[in-house]
Amino acid sequence: MIRLALAFLLAWQLAVWAFGIPRFLLPGPLAMGRAMLGAPDLLARAALTTLAEIAAGFVIGAGLGVVLALLMGLLPALRRALLPVMTFSQTVPIFAFAPLLTLWLGYGIAPKIAIVALMVFFPVASSFGDGLARTPKVFRELADSMGATPLEAMRIVRIPAALPDLASGLRIAAVYAPAAAIVGEWVGGSRGLGAVMIQAGGRMKIDQMFAALAATVLIAVAFKALVSRLALQLERHAAGS
Repeated sequence: MIRLALAFLLAWQLAVWAFGIPRFLLPGPLAMGRAMLGAPDLLARAALTTLAEIAAGFVIGAGLGVVLALLMGLLPALRRALLPVMTFSQTVPIFAFAPLLTLWLGYGIAPKIAIVALMVFFPVASSFGDGLARTPKVFRELADSMGATPLEAMRIVRIPAALPDLASGLRIAAVYAPAAAIVGEWVGGSRGLGAVMIQAGGRMKIDQMFAALAATVLIAVAFKALVSRLALQLERHAAGS
């Protein structure tokens, strides 16, 4: 992976040199690196802001998704009522709500967290809910034969069986979360890497804009790796149950 990234950066820089591409169109990795070193405090503060939005939104969205999935698992009527609504809601791009969230919640960090939470909520709720609904019949019958209550069956049988599905939902959500935070910063915000990109583009500091983009990619890759590690632990726990 690292070798592939280094090869890509080398090919990129060589192409910029070979074709004489102007910096305002496509800066090379060296120019991007100089932009990073030229404004480390700006990028560091922006990266911390964006990371905070991603982390807070992910925790809130995933938590709400898990709670709703559990409620739908315990109450089949609720699942039948909400599942079509949840499916229909995905026909409207979540990003379209970014201006409204900014209008309602202001230009601070709150609307960015909200849009990340909305993006994370559906894949977690959908994946975990499907896993709870697909609990093998033999496991349910075994729990019933032992006199387990619905809550006990949920805790002992259904949740462990659905953990791999929850892990899949978390992995998908981890891909969406960074993009949601950046879009929220594009729509309305003065802090974060998305805001740095907009401001740098307006001042024709394209190398700084690419530096902010590179920082975003690094955060997204690191966050995805962290969530994947957590998802792997969930899968191992399910296998050992």
